Amino acid sequence: MAPRRRCRIGLVVLSAVWSLASAVTRYSIPEEIPVGSVIANIAADLGLDAHSLLERKVKLDYIHSKKYLDINKDTGELFIAEEIDREYLCPAKTSSFCFLKMDVIIENPVRIFNIELEIMDINDNAPQFRRERIPLDISESATPGERFSLTNAVDADVGENSIETYYLSESDEFTIEIQSGSDGTKYVDLVLKASLDREKQALHTLTLTAVDGGTPARSGTASLIIQVLDVNDNAPQFDRQVYSVDLIENAPIGTLIMHLNATDLDDGLNSEITYSFTLYTSEKTQEKFSLDPNNGEIRVKDVIDFEEVRSFEMYVEAKDKAVNPLSGQCKILVFITDLNDNQPEITIKSFQSSIKENAPIGTVIAVISVSDRDSGDNGKIVLSIPNAFMLPFALNKSSEDFFALILIEALDREQINKYDITLHATDKGTPPLTDNETISVTIQDINDNAPTFPRSIYTIHLMENNEPGALLASLTARDPDLHENQYLVYFIIEKEIANTSMSMLFSINPENGNLYALRTFDYEREKEFLFHIEARDSGLPPLSSNVTVHIILLDQNDNTPLIVSPWRPQGTVIEQKIPRSSEKGSLVTKVIALDADSMQNSRITYQFLQITDTPLFSLDQYNGEIRTTRMFSYRDPRDQHLVIIARDNGEPPRSATVTIKISTVEQVVTQLTETTEVPIEFDLITDLNLYLLIGLGSVLFLLLITILVIIVLKCQEPKPSQAAPQGRNSIASQRNSSTIADSTLISSDAYWYSLFLAETRKGKVVVRQPLPNGTGFIVSSIPGSAALTETSASRSSTLQESSSDLP
Repeated sequence: MAPRRRCRIGLVVLSAVWSLASAVTRYSIPEEIPVGSVIANIAADLGLDAHSLLERKVKLDYIHSKKYLDINKDTGELFIAEEIDREYLCPAKTSSFCFLKMDVIIENPVRIFNIELEIMDINDNAPQFRRERIPLDISESATPGERFSLTNAVDADVGENSIETYYLSESDEFTIEIQSGSDGTKYVDLVLKASLDREKQALHTLTLTAVDGGTPARSGTASLIIQVLDVNDNAPQFDRQVYSVDLIENAPIGTLIMHLNATDLDDGLNSEITYSFTLYTSEKTQEKFSLDPNNGEIRVKDVIDFEEVRSFEMYVEAKDKAVNPLSGQCKILVFITDLNDNQPEITIKSFQSSIKENAPIGTVIAVISVSDRDSGDNGKIVLSIPNAFMLPFALNKSSEDFFALILIEALDREQINKYDITLHATDKGTPPLTDNETISVTIQDINDNAPTFPRSIYTIHLMENNEPGALLASLTARDPDLHENQYLVYFIIEKEIANTSMSMLFSINPENGNLYALRTFDYEREKEFLFHIEARDSGLPPLSSNVTVHIILLDQNDNTPLIVSPWRPQGTVIEQKIPRSSEKGSLVTKVIALDADSMQNSRITYQFLQITDTPLFSLDQYNGEIRTTRMFSYRDPRDQHLVIIARDNGEPPRSATVTIKISTVEQVVTQLTETTEVPIEFDLITDLNLYLLIGLGSVLFLLLITILVIIVLKCQEPKPSQAAPQGRNSIASQRNSSTIADSTLISSDAYWYSLFLAETRKGKVVVRQPLPNGTGFIVSSIPGSAALTETSASRSSTLQESSSDLP
């Protein structure tokens, strides 16, 4: 402070010297001198006695100012009573000079001295800005060189101590230019030296420094806060031009696909973005997806089906909200990931619902296609037949996804007439999905089966004397074919027996195979019939099969035994003579009875019905021999009456009786073994079988008419005659010709009578001719219709019996 104080004192001295030369005493002091500092000895400067100042009541009269100074009345020194601030005392900076005026008043005598105290400025004030932060808004569209006025700093000091210059912190975009006013005030302008880009730097903070010219220099700073005002010079931008998104089909509605986030480097409305689909986005896509215009979220709007659309393209535009909006676009590719959500589908392209059972192997039954709307393994299909090993069909893959159902085995409708084929399709997805389709193939019948009878031969037992039209049997054949191939017709294979067609004897219902007898049969004439029945179907060509029918006639006990030996006219008694000298066991006679029936019905037993002397005769019940049981005595009557009954073994039994009168004589004229010729008289025949002759006459008449008709037919259409099968007995088997005579070698008188009666019942004429050697005779039977024209020698068959067989 010593140098400074000395400087101040020097200034006061200089001022005092200057004041001597003027009317006003002037002093110059720097501002802010410490209180108590002596400015000058005013007593000395004014020429006053310092010791008289108190007496003269010296005082200072301030003009419009505070009491900055005071006078020491003892010494006369003018000192600082209050610190002087030039900027307070002279706030106006219109002049660089600042004076403090006062009057020194002395009484006794009164004197007034004018004193001016010049307050000199010191650099005690630093430059100051009105605000520490100076905000400034500059559009980023401002051009380089554009100027922006800044509020200048102020400095209470004046002169050299006032603001000398401004400094700006380093900046690539801004600089300052300093201008001086007419009053010397320094003004500063902010100059744009490079284009602004708000998107790069929206805020520029600079320091503006104002420096005065004092020594040392003082400075003041202010912060320039430059806000770059946005201009819509940036379009919204997406981080990528193309987005790729994978989406699973059947994603739930509302599923977020992606969140678009376009950026706009602008600010305010210029950076606020709205999103929308462009016209390049199809309506189909817009129906499936929604786009939030504010936040850019894309969500599923409708059901997504991979099989309908496998990918979507969306074009999204991001637009800002500026007056003149700018926009950016991006492309979004949505690839749908397939799920195994579709079952395989089986389609029958062509199909034969029915095939013939003789269809060749390899015949195509159906053409089948399979499809699956899924892709990859989900769309790969395996087609199979679950029970293929049981079916005569197989699948043959003809091309991709096409199969042919072909026949691999021969068919037989009679075993299986319909096949239900289940087609099973499964894909290779996880889990796999399946589909089933069932088709039915009907096998059409062909006539490949001949009718078959349950048996190869039918043996039918028919009781004789049957009613005409009686049902004999039902000969039903079976044909496993269908429809007309199954419709059977039955008929008798034609065959003649004794010039009689088999169809005249039997009839068969052509529809159901019921066999009927057309006539009443006589066991004594026919024993059996053997013929064939044919069953023929209605197919094309027709198939047939035969069955043998063997009809065996069963005998009824319908014939009464006929006693033929000893022969006698009806109602007469047979007389038999026997020597009275006959020995015991001698043959008296032999009763022979014949029965046209057979078997048990023809088995005859003999018994005495009446006898004069029981112990005298015995009767063999089987051969009918009557023998003596003892020799005759003189007491025995001459005549013995025997009634013998011949009874068959039928049910009920039938019988015949004969009465024999045995007379004993001394000598027998004719031996029993001799044969007596019995004359054939018409009356005898009439007496025996009058009713037979009438019937035989009628039959012969009908037979003649039949023969004539056959001859006429044969003349019109020649046809070789068929040989008739032989019968069981010689008589029935030799009836093929009406002109054939039956000849039999007869050596027994009893057999002659039995043969005679049997043949006459058949309508034949019996002729007996003796043999040349006298051992017997020949009996010839000739049909009555040919008796007058045929001889007994024509086509005869001879049965010889040895004479040793005779009793």
